[in-house]
Amino acid sequence: MTIAGRIAAPQGGVRERIAESIAEFVALRQELHHHPELAFQERRTSARIAALLEGWGYEVTPLAGTGVIGTLRNGAGRRLAIRADIDALPIHEATGLTFASAVPGVMHACGHDGHTAILLAAARYLAETRRFRGTLHLIFQPAEEIGQGARRLIGEGLFDRFSVDAIFGLHNWPGVEEGRFGFIEGPAMAGIDQVDFRVRGKGGHGAAPHEAVDPVVAAAHAITALQSVVARNVDPLEAAVVTVGAIHGGAASNVIPDSVEMKLTLRSFSARTREVLAARVPALLTGVVQALGATAYIDYRPGFPAVVNHAAELRIAREAALAALGEGAVLPTLAPRTASEDFAWYLQEVPGAFLFLGNGEGAPLHSPEYRFNDAILLPGATLWAALAEAFLSGDIQ
Repeated sequence: MTIAGRIAAPQGGVRERIAESIAEFVALRQELHHHPELAFQERRTSARIAALLEGWGYEVTPLAGTGVIGTLRNGAGRRLAIRADIDALPIHEATGLTFASAVPGVMHACGHDGHTAILLAAARYLAETRRFRGTLHLIFQPAEEIGQGARRLIGEGLFDRFSVDAIFGLHNWPGVEEGRFGFIEGPAMAGIDQVDFRVRGKGGHGAAPHEAVDPVVAAAHAITALQSVVARNVDPLEAAVVTVGAIHGGAASNVIPDSVEMKLTLRSFSARTREVLAARVPALLTGVVQALGATAYIDYRPGFPAVVNHAAELRIAREAALAALGEGAVLPTLAPRTASEDFAWYLQEVPGAFLFLGNGEGAPLHSPEYRFNDAILLPGATLWAALAEAFLSGDIQ
């Protein structure tokens, strides 16, 4: 008998039970959307989460400033963590929704309000039913958008104070069919590093370029040369991205500026490729600029590694989805995402997996027109509840 077959009976009714109160969590999600808060400023959000968890019988522990850990114990057994992110982005909303952001220039443009509502809906169900044995830790993490929340939680003793056997998280994904889950084996999201690059030349009159050292030309050659890194330095069987997202220099058509500044993002899925990018990008930028008589100043800022799912935990999550929601809720395949997630830090500490939940068609993540699809709250909460029951009761090994 399959794992799904073994747990199908005890999981019966999870979706129906959560559905009875899902309208309350739709309203909560829209409330959170209306009051977005930036990284490490999520005071209203964390207070709201803490109050709900305490009311349902969870032990609540603040951590990392605005982070909230909710713990529910029900006898001896395994220990499980599920994480939701809670911060918003510095984006001015353009959706026109009646519950659009009330904070100018700040928006939940990535669906963290939805992730939070999903986990809270599951949290209430689990507190009311307690159909598990062991300890459940719910992590409401701040500052995911700036890539600092997970590492700060770990640094402040997250896994020392809240020991776990596995950790799980999810992200909604526009363009993926509404309510369907994607499970990616191995590297699921790219690691990220950033480069701030300044080309220092010698300014002058646009009519006399021979008397200047033009940093604009040097920067242009550097950008063109960067395209060779992925094409000629990265293993063709590996994936990598080198993107120049910003370039600034000069203010007039007839003036050669003294300097040009550029900002780059580097994405990779393996430690080996990340090392290649870290070596080749600065070397190439420096070499090209120096060859044209200018000087390069580079600030290479390591971000965080790729999200690499653990095989056993990914299988557990997939089997829980099949048992609770049926085959139609599980995508047969899903390609890795080149976006990045600081959930990667958790997976370097404990076993776990990061999942994807289809948001349906619509504007992409980080767009001022992005809209979280409230219809996916129910399948998301159902999966978390079913996974917690099965994992903690030992029905999935």
